[in-house]
Amino acid sequence: MSNTTAPASAATTTATTDPKIRIRGLSKHFSVPGGHVVTALDSFDLDVPQGQFLTIVGPSGCGKTTFLRMLAGLESPSEGSIEVVGGTDGRPENAMVFQGDSIFPWMSVWDNAAYGLTVRGVPKAQVKETVGHYLEATGLTKFADAFPHQLSGGMRQRVSIARAFANDPEILLMDEPFSALDEQNKTLLQAELLRIWDETRKTVVFITHSVDEAVTLSDRIMVMSAQPGRAKAFIDVPFERPRDVLQLRHQPEYGEIVYDIWSQLKEEVEKAKQQADARVAPKRHGLFRR
Repeated sequence: MSNTTAPASAATTTATTDPKIRIRGLSKHFSVPGGHVVTALDSFDLDVPQGQFLTIVGPSGCGKTTFLRMLAGLESPSEGSIEVVGGTDGRPENAMVFQGDSIFPWMSVWDNAAYGLTVRGVPKAQVKETVGHYLEATGLTKFADAFPHQLSGGMRQRVSIARAFANDPEILLMDEPFSALDEQNKTLLQAELLRIWDETRKTVVFITHSVDEAVTLSDRIMVMSAQPGRAKAFIDVPFERPRDVLQLRHQPEYGEIVYDIWSQLKEEVEKAKQQADARVAPKRHGLFRR
């Protein structure tokens, strides 16, 4: 089988193109009540090549979202560095698609999708062409004048995706964007995301708890350890593009890769559960103190 698993220390040498994202010695510490310091992320290195779709999986509480927020510039590293290589030519460095609704409720679908372009002062003709293209790509053309409260959760996420791609960022960051959706809508949006990504070939960093979703979408998967989060392993996904979501899952090799990832995750999920139980235990004892 052509997928490979490598220790985190060796994974940074596997890129076949120049990195778009270069991370060195990244750590993040948080102060918590009682004067304690929690290490959410421990030192690791990572290169993400230009145009790669990288997905991150790991147990709850391992620092996946903290890592993505640092990439987005919403959090600062405690140690280490994050470098985005190359210029943006006036385009935004990144755009982020969140798990929940992140579109403006007072704006129409069209205005939400056009927001980033409008703020940047892009000519109206270009805005019209670009927004029209991505509304069509996400199946929202007929809903251009609708407002978020008139849309289903899946359709609101389509608006978020259309807005992110329309703004033409260097890097697209996605934090469990489909986790709240039912399985049918999730599959449809995965297919649409794959289709749009095939067209743009943007550098994507995607977080999910779904191993199936990770294998379906990714070029490479980073498995993170339990807290403190570290890059435990990298798994290459060998399937050619473009991909058909349903046909892909019928391939025998698909199941082998899913099993490989779960094998990497199992120990870390068990560690995360033990950590959670240890944090709860002192609180339980405190209930019986006099």
